[in-house]
Amino acid sequence: MSTDTVPAVPPPHVRERVALTTAGMPMVGVGTVLALGGLALIGLGIAGFAGGVSMANGLAGTVVVLGVVAVVGAALVFGGLTMVNPNEARVLQFLGRYTGTLRLDGLRWVNPFTTRRRVSTRIRNHETAVMKVNDAEGNPIEIAAVVVWQVEDTARAVFEVDDFIEFVGIQTETAVRHIATSYPYDEHSDINRLSLRENADEITHKLSAEVSARVEAAGVHIIESRITHLAYAPEIAMAMLRRQQAGAVVAARARIVEGAVGMVQMALDELAAQDVVELDEERKAAMVSNLLVVLCSDHDAQPVVNTGSLYT
Repeated sequence: MSTDTVPAVPPPHVRERVALTTAGMPMVGVGTVLALGGLALIGLGIAGFAGGVSMANGLAGTVVVLGVVAVVGAALVFGGLTMVNPNEARVLQFLGRYTGTLRLDGLRWVNPFTTRRRVSTRIRNHETAVMKVNDAEGNPIEIAAVVVWQVEDTARAVFEVDDFIEFVGIQTETAVRHIATSYPYDEHSDINRLSLRENADEITHKLSAEVSARVEAAGVHIIESRITHLAYAPEIAMAMLRRQQAGAVVAARARIVEGAVGMVQMALDELAAQDVVELDEERKAAMVSNLLVVLCSDHDAQPVVNTGSLYT
């Protein structure tokens, strides 16, 4: 199944890039020093106003202002600290503009004025509900599939679609329906084409390719897809079962007849080679008939003792 039927999507406006960050622990030290120093300056300035410390009012006010600035600076430093868990990313925005993605796990420091959206990059499963669709021959069938996927481009996952998780779910169900309607459940004709039941590996490969093409806009990578449920709909299940049974019986009968003909030919050749008995065409025909009845019958043959001659 080609992806020609997949709707064309516009090129992405953004692609993931690495955000500018720095280690978090040194910034913790900077913030702590600023906070303690600012609090000390504020306390010193207040003591100068109260007369507890010999200090002019103007100098005391300057000290208080410096202490407030230091505390505000400490708040900004602490506000820029971001904890990133393993298999997780943070998408950064500054004034509505995408500035990069943070993937390094641990404590990092970023611009404190950015907004940070958490995006999981763990491997996920999506299992579709059991859907009733018509296969390529119009027979109603039930089908369900599971798709293993992972976010590959966090920027596209966040900005190219409204909700990438819901997007993956809807596009997966659409692809499963399209695959189910493109192939028959079973191939009963002489045309050599794929069927859903007999060519599971090829069908799942095509399903993965179509789902990948559909969710590419969301920056999602499809790892694997598998059909987990495949059956005829209940209203035709019994009829299709009888059809399968009839096909199996015909195939078995054909194999039995093929083997029986070979055994009869071998028996005639051996009798002629060993010169056991000389048979004319009529006796050969009778022998072939008897052997075929014995070999092809569903029941044990009942022997008949012939006391006369074949010609009388």
